Amino acid sequence: MDLFDILSLVGGLALFLFGMNIMGSSLEKKAGGQLKAVLGKMTDNPAKGFLLGLVVTSIIQSSSATTVMVVGFVNSGLMTLHQAVGPIMGANVGTTVTSWILSLTAIKGGGFMDLLKPDSFVPVLALIGIYLLMFSKKNKSKDTAMILLGFATLMTGMETMSDAVSGLKEVPEFTNILTLFSNPVLGVLAGAILTAIIQSSSASVGILQAISTTGAITFGTVIPVVMGMAIGTCITAVLSSIGANKNAKRATLVHLYFNIFGTIVALVLFYGANAIFKFDFFDNTANEVGIAIVNTAYKVFCVLMWSPMLGLLEKMAIKSIRDTDEKEKYEMLDERLLATPAVAVERCRSVTMSMAEIAAESIKNAISLISNSYDEKIGDAVIRAEKKTDKYEDKLGTYLVKVSAHEMTDEDSEQASMLLHVIGDIERIADHAVNILESAQEVDEKKLVFSDECRQELGQMIGAVSEIIDLSYAAFTENDYEKAKLVEPLEQVVDDLQDVLKARHIKRLQKGECTVELGFVLSDLLRNFERISDHCSNIAGLVLEMNGAHDMAIHKYLKKVRKGENDYDTRYEEFSEKYKI
Repeated sequence: MDLFDILSLVGGLALFLFGMNIMGSSLEKKAGGQLKAVLGKMTDNPAKGFLLGLVVTSIIQSSSATTVMVVGFVNSGLMTLHQAVGPIMGANVGTTVTSWILSLTAIKGGGFMDLLKPDSFVPVLALIGIYLLMFSKKNKSKDTAMILLGFATLMTGMETMSDAVSGLKEVPEFTNILTLFSNPVLGVLAGAILTAIIQSSSASVGILQAISTTGAITFGTVIPVVMGMAIGTCITAVLSSIGANKNAKRATLVHLYFNIFGTIVALVLFYGANAIFKFDFFDNTANEVGIAIVNTAYKVFCVLMWSPMLGLLEKMAIKSIRDTDEKEKYEMLDERLLATPAVAVERCRSVTMSMAEIAAESIKNAISLISNSYDEKIGDAVIRAEKKTDKYEDKLGTYLVKVSAHEMTDEDSEQASMLLHVIGDIERIADHAVNILESAQEVDEKKLVFSDECRQELGQMIGAVSEIIDLSYAAFTENDYEKAKLVEPLEQVVDDLQDVLKARHIKRLQKGECTVELGFVLSDLLRNFERISDHCSNIAGLVLEMNGAHDMAIHKYLKKVRKGENDYDTRYEEFSEKYKI
């Protein structure tokens, strides 16, 4: 093996790792919507959890990424430790898909079999990929192009590595090194160290498959090395759990123990059986397909071994990291999820929904202080809610900016942009709740009394504002297009009510039936009610924009509805009648 072979090997390895990285990240981006759908089916059923982990890992081609996601979910309180066990097991099996794809290089035979060889179809895929990348204007097509180009680069790197090491079979030093790895302990250590360095068991198995083309690797060498690779891939999750809460660290230990004890048991059983029965295949040469079979068989064995003892796996993790008197803290927005933008955006949406619920409840509490006698406990709750929404806005805003720095699909990018706008409106609604609270405090402290006529009018306004809050909240949390359409006509009714109530107050003032001081309070209330309805209109408008055709922006929609389109006039008349003074 000369200098040029070494350079070819290094270049092939670089292409292989680069192609795997590009293909994996592009698949993850392309599958953003599917990922959200699959991860939305988190369950306490271990079998379903296993399938969830299997599907996600098969899609994104990385058990490390799936496990880091699971750690992030546990750290956020979205998933319990018990729920995490199934997806972690599924991720270990799902990662074997890559080795089967790479084993296509071992296909031999003529005729139809030639079509399955990478040499036959990889150039075609690369050509399609570069065409889509250069001439397509759609981002989805460009994502597909990057998947194809990543795969083509991956396979080219694999072929280059295989060609570079083809002459090593004749090098005694090389075969002697491989013979060392047939020692179970050394083989496991070698596989674990290699995978820990490159942080991808799929990539390390691929490298092993490339070396196997020399014909110098036996199954006796492959088996312990593959087992060690399964342990080495745990390093990514271990590193990601630094700074996480106890349950997230336990989830990492579940992943680690699953592979460490699976390897110990598999080695004892396999080498014990080999000592008795002397397996013929032990000294046979392993090729790419054989390595893929060993990799899959080992992962499936571990799943079958642990399936009856999931409780034990969980208890081992809990025993290793014991509970303390300190209350467990959950990260509202875990930065581990940023590696998967589709999941991070969905998490932001969930947190924003919680923020919206707090704001909606604070408005209702504040309004109740106007309708009923003042209650200090309710007042304190309104103030706490406002402070909480401030924290939510700060954390969500910072997190969404970080998410936006990653490559995302158009849909996820629009969703992130919408959420940035929505959290501002929600925070302002909570601010107006405090303003209403202050008006209620002033009425209570100064013993001001609204006339019966004024209370009846305020009741209609409060009814309209309460409904617009409910409609906009439901439209956002349920992503309901029909409910969002109702908000704009109701917002106009709130504007009308404000004008009517102001005019009626002036008439009472002229007749001496009301005081200027009470008028100031009423004016403040009406202004806050009107602005709350404006913010609700903004939220509903963004829902409409996200659900409608992407060529219709919110301002265009509002112009259309105010011209009488989309049943606006009918809805407006209905709300006007409902809240008529």
